[in-house]
Amino acid sequence: MTTLAKRGRTKGSGGLKIGRPSFLWSLPAFVYFAIFALLPLGVVVWLSFTSWDAIGSPHWVGTSNWTAMFKNPELLQSFKITGILTILGIATQTPISMLLGVWASGYQKNRAILSALYFIPLLMSAIAISVVWASLLSPYFGLPHELHWLFGSALFNHGFLFSSSPAAIGVLTFVGMWQWTPFHTLIYQGGARAIPEVLYQAASIDGAGRVRQFWSITVPQLRNTMITSMVLMLAGGLTTFDTILVLTQGGPGTATTSTSYYMYLEGFKSFQFGPASVLSVMLIVVTTIVSLIAVRASGWDKMRSTQEGL
Repeated sequence: MTTLAKRGRTKGSGGLKIGRPSFLWSLPAFVYFAIFALLPLGVVVWLSFTSWDAIGSPHWVGTSNWTAMFKNPELLQSFKITGILTILGIATQTPISMLLGVWASGYQKNRAILSALYFIPLLMSAIAISVVWASLLSPYFGLPHELHWLFGSALFNHGFLFSSSPAAIGVLTFVGMWQWTPFHTLIYQGGARAIPEVLYQAASIDGAGRVRQFWSITVPQLRNTMITSMVLMLAGGLTTFDTILVLTQGGPGTATTSTSYYMYLEGFKSFQFGPASVLSVMLIVVTTIVSLIAVRASGWDKMRSTQEGL
């Protein structure tokens, strides 16, 4: 065995050579990542130091795009909106996803049918979901119009959902919750099914009820699952774009203009791809830093088993 290990190869039953250096197995993935991730990222970084309107050739302008962008008050406003949407998304989706995931991991009657119906949003694209909710929330023929016609209340006047900043942010949070909660429910469902049944049996013998079992067993055992889900929510919230594009277009005013939507306005509305590339690079850097901080602060990088001693 020692000789074979030193040679780094051996023969299988079919004469196929195995035991190749490990980096060869990861080479296709690395090449794919380099072509479709690192190379575009390098181009975007280079464009951030140029002036380009997508028609002529890019002209090198140095750090002027970066200097101008840092002086732009709309940048801080966009990051503020992005942070609010991200925090609200995590705060609303996490408890609902956990409760539904724990419920879906059980063996209740008609559980499979109800779960299948609930997971339908996972089959739809974000744009399709946004269009559906834009129609439902339309002040001219949607739900607000019908409620205003039925109740005649000023609360349901035309456009009340998109006429103020809190209402528009609330709509975006609700639609995001409706869209992504089923995905995170699947994550919690898998984590809940991995919890040993013997823990609940022991707790029942000791007289612990369902609520006590949930807080003392289920939640601690789902710690790593929770961190994984929240990191995904964090990355998704910081790059929210399509829902804003369809529902609010960054309005009213700039009340829902996130950083990713601001990047779209600079690049594909104003045709200023230099400043848009600056926003893109900043968004990547901020998302990476915040995700790493969340991972380090939570201890997720250690990933200790929650079933030690079983």
